Amino acid sequence: MKKGLIVILLIVGLICSPPVLADTPVKGGVLTVAQLAEPPGLDPTANTAAAIDRVVWSNIYETLIKMDDEGRLQPGLAKAWTVSEDGKEVIFKLQEGVQFHNGEAFTAKVAKWNLERAAAEGAVNPHPEYFRVIEAMETPDDRTLKVTLKEVDALFLVHMAEGDASMLPMKGYETATSNPVGTGPFKFEKWVQGDRVEMVRFNGYWNPELPYLDKVIFRFIPDPNAQVAALKAGDVNVVAWISSPETARQLAQDDHYKVLAGASTSDVILSTNNKVKPFDNPKVRQAMAHAIDRQTIIDLAMAGYGTPIGSHWSPAAPYYVDLVNTYPYDPEKAKALLAEAGYPSGFEAILQVPGKYQYSVRAGEILVDLFSRVGIRLKMENIEWGQWIDRIFKNKEYQLTIIGHAEAWDIGIYAKPEYYFQYDSEAFRAAYANALQAPGEEEKIRWFGECQKIIANDAVNGFLFSSPSLPVMRANVMGWWKNYPTIAQDCSRVWIRQ
Repeated sequence: MKKGLIVILLIVGLICSPPVLADTPVKGGVLTVAQLAEPPGLDPTANTAAAIDRVVWSNIYETLIKMDDEGRLQPGLAKAWTVSEDGKEVIFKLQEGVQFHNGEAFTAKVAKWNLERAAAEGAVNPHPEYFRVIEAMETPDDRTLKVTLKEVDALFLVHMAEGDASMLPMKGYETATSNPVGTGPFKFEKWVQGDRVEMVRFNGYWNPELPYLDKVIFRFIPDPNAQVAALKAGDVNVVAWISSPETARQLAQDDHYKVLAGASTSDVILSTNNKVKPFDNPKVRQAMAHAIDRQTIIDLAMAGYGTPIGSHWSPAAPYYVDLVNTYPYDPEKAKALLAEAGYPSGFEAILQVPGKYQYSVRAGEILVDLFSRVGIRLKMENIEWGQWIDRIFKNKEYQLTIIGHAEAWDIGIYAKPEYYFQYDSEAFRAAYANALQAPGEEEKIRWFGECQKIIANDAVNGFLFSSPSLPVMRANVMGWWKNYPTIAQDCSRVWIRQ
């Protein structure tokens, strides 16, 4: 379980009702959370959108394993698990007395069905590869699930702690996109599209200690200024991810609010379509890498918050390799590489950024200036989020864009030529396969490091910075995660101090 608050109760004489201390969690209250993006649906097993997990994961839906705010694996629907010496067999022991919000019991049979469904041919799950490593499953009893893997998978347990592995009921799963039914501490109440999702305490939750809150409301406020205004007006308790670091600093000086400056797994990158000219030329991409002044972007776009990165891996994650100096800021080197690539006078390109994300817009404006100094003339276009999903992510109709990739451990996307980067490297696929099959820590360090180095050297994308975690809230909100080591806004242990 997540590290909780230590409460010391002093009982003196015949006092039978100890006083409630200031930091003792209390039950009750409504928490309203402001979130920039409205999810396209409420089924995390059917869509990659991070906005889905941020609303439902660990709140409505649960997984066999949880991740806490320090990135550690903890018991979830499985109270314990064991891994065989060869790494190919995992035995999960499930919690007792777990039921879905519709009354269906959660058993080993249900868990097996969920994993089979995720791995099936034609599966709607956005990451069926996480589950297709499973060779066989057995359910000796209702509380035991034995999983045999085809081969060692270094990230199997991590993937079991992600929204893609959420457990759905066998009856009623078809309506998960609009009417989610899970085992979590909160049950779905309603979704007012364009405005909010509401969930209420699930009184049949398997852990009777939780949740503390009576109700949680996720409000979708795409305007960062409107988010802060709602916080100051008391309309929301938490801004889950404040877009303006300058505003965060201002609010941190007011005793009515608090800002938790933590770490995240969100890597902000200049996503590049590696199949379209001139970006299919490695020298062009390398020239762009030399034209990027990461610290200037962090200083101007993020008020100094954030960490420069040289590859697609968060500095907060294990196996991180610092590759920032692979292509240091060097405008003259950038010009020379452009000339070698056949573009001595540079070229024109279109940079499309999702206008709803302030960091994308700000970073884009700075890159327009930086690139102009080496002859790359960018035209920046702000596009709606729905257009970004359809045109860029799905149809790959773009040249350059800026977005934060928030999913932890997602370097495997570079092994997919069909992914929207359209990067195709046999060397990377081989290194990633070796990383996944690494039997021990030394091999994991070696191969995950090699993966980072390959995409850094290939300058697949413009690797900019790792975003800070900057949730801001009213001072009486307790138990909110400081760090975001995974995509979650876990409200199960959040409480409001009276």
